[in-house]
Amino acid sequence: MGGSFGKCYDPSGSQFGIPTYPWRYAPKGLATRRQLRARGLRPGGQPIAAQVLRPRYRRGPLTAYLYRVDRAKKVRPMTPAKWAALAKANRARRTCPKCLSDAGYVIPTSLGMCVPCAYPDEQRAA
Repeated sequence: MGGSFGKCYDPSGSQFGIPTYPWRYAPKGLATRRQLRARGLRPGGQPIAAQVLRPRYRRGPLTAYLYRVDRAKKVRPMTPAKWAALAKANRARRTCPKCLSDAGYVIPTSLGMCVPCAYPDEQRAA
């Protein structure tokens, strides 16, 4: 093993404290949070089983934590109350505090109001 591959290969965990593998070389049975979610699973409180490192030029390596697939739990389904709370939160993000209308898009935090209220002169000219 040479170069950056050898720096990221530590299956015993002696260098980093947990087993470490190079990018795309993780053993079967381990998955990242996103990979678990794609399978309809979640870590479910289990500790991190290993990590994957991807070296980068002039910066620290990218790290992805791995969890055991056999210990993962199913994702909890959304309840009607959670759906309602999510809809209410999204509606609040679309409502302009100045004109109190639904903008039809999420209002940018940099403006703090809908675009027509933030730039009234430019809207009249158009």
